[in-house]
Amino acid sequence: MKIMVTGGAGFVGSHLVRRLLERGEEVMNLDALKYSGNLENLQDVANHPRYTFVHGDICDAKLVAALLRERRIDGVINCAAETHVDRSILDPGAFAQTDVIGTGVLLEAARRAGVGRFLQVSTDEVYGSVETGSSTEDDPLSPRSPYSASKAGGDLLVLSYWTTYHFPVVLTRGSNTYGPNQYPEKFIPLFVTNAIDDQPLPLYGDGRNCRDWLSVYDHCAGIEHVFRHGAPGRLYNVGGGNERENIDVARLILQHLGKSNSLIRYVQDRPGHDRRYSVDCSRVRALGWEPTVPFEEGIRSTVEWYRTHESWWRTIKSGEFKAYYEQAYGHRLREGGGEVKGVAG
Repeated sequence: MKIMVTGGAGFVGSHLVRRLLERGEEVMNLDALKYSGNLENLQDVANHPRYTFVHGDICDAKLVAALLRERRIDGVINCAAETHVDRSILDPGAFAQTDVIGTGVLLEAARRAGVGRFLQVSTDEVYGSVETGSSTEDDPLSPRSPYSASKAGGDLLVLSYWTTYHFPVVLTRGSNTYGPNQYPEKFIPLFVTNAIDDQPLPLYGDGRNCRDWLSVYDHCAGIEHVFRHGAPGRLYNVGGGNERENIDVARLILQHLGKSNSLIRYVQDRPGHDRRYSVDCSRVRALGWEPTVPFEEGIRSTVEWYRTHESWWRTIKSGEFKAYYEQAYGHRLREGGGEVKGVAG
């Protein structure tokens, strides 16, 4: 198949591109290379005979339409998104632009080009905070941040294309994903890289917020499985079954690095911080997908990756990241009596 992966230079996208190439597919990666897009993530496949990179934005209707038509793309997997809750609080407009408008542009171009399959990669955060039980695909949406609201808007648009046009869409909602190459604004890589440098780990609130952690390898396997076997017009939760409180994950990271728990710094919580996420994955499991990476093993290998790839993340944390980190955490760390040292360089 000829598959367009959008946002393929990002975290989940780059792992997905590599997985599809390993399975014999032809992959075109369309990525705008914004702050978290990094071609170094795909350096090992840059010259692969079945891989093509195109620098462009999914909001560029002319470019997207031309690529889908001229390259005769069979399927689209949309990983392109603004994804970080903290950044959405600082700049909500950018999230609406990419996650809603961009998704709409991509959908319409794919429909007009006669693309045979469209998969939207979404998030469990669209269900909102889940105090008890687990969210099913039929539960109402209750997003509580500009990020999750923008993803919910994109989801509804995707599903409307099945109802209105009978365009063959499928949708996945993944739980919190971790692994190599994740941009260090996210919880696990931020804490790992800060801890390596003996800098404070800024933990929101009381640290008891709970997430279901999913290895990026399992996440990509789930996306591919739904792309190939999911029923058109259906959505599928993809979760790891690894619910952990943030404080426990922080302590586990420090344990693997041989660092003291004293590096944990409790800071002012972020607005609208969801307490817990949990998804029921019965539907995707019925298709034959199961997560395979135990959380303890996945965290251990992830910590080791960041420990042995310092040049990758130090380059990032010495650039644009500095200004973001100061804006997001600077006042919180100062109010807590700590200096702002969470940036290498």
